[in-house]
Amino acid sequence: MTLDISLITIRVLIDGHDTDGRLVLADNQLAAVFVRLDGTHHDPEHKGWWHLEAGFGKCNSQNAPLFKTPEEAGAWVEQKLMRQAA
Repeated sequence: MTLDISLITIRVLIDGHDTDGRLVLADNQLAAVFVRLDGTHHDPEHKGWWHLEAGFGKCNSQNAPLFKTPEEAGAWVEQKLMRQAA
């Protein structure tokens, strides 16, 4: 069984930086919000990477990795939901 993972582009208000966001829906339910790191205070090697800003339910994680693309973030959401459902 797989989940229908959808990525929706949205702006996120975070002190004038990191405003490029994605809502990640799993079967039309909000599972996570990711933002693209673009602030000057981030490590330059991670600039442009995606960070879990908020996770809901099984995606609520304090130690989620960074992702190179929103699609990788969506795959992580699906993995978290499927692994913990098994």
